[in-house]
Parts: sequence; C-alpha cells; structure tokens
Amino acid sequence: MSEAETERREAELDRLLNDPETRMDAERVWAILAEIARERPQPGR
Repeated sequence: MSEAETERREAELDRLLNDPETRMDAERVWAILAEIARERPQPGR
C-alpha cells in the first residue's frame, strides 16, 4: 500500500470514528485497521 493509500485509509477511519454525520460501521473500521496493520513494519522484524 502506498503512502497516499495509507493516508486515504486513515482519513476514512477518522471519518468513520469522528464524523457525527457518518454512520458507524464497526466491520469497516476493523477491516481498515487490519489493512493498515499489515502494511506497517512490526517492531523487532
């Protein structure tokens, strides 16, 4: 995932969690978090 894609995912996550106009979709939140976690380097690896 490119840096721009990661930023878009983080922006979507922020919107889902903090925008009162947006309906909370817990499944989507977890899916985005999983995508981001897979792409970030893990400490000690």
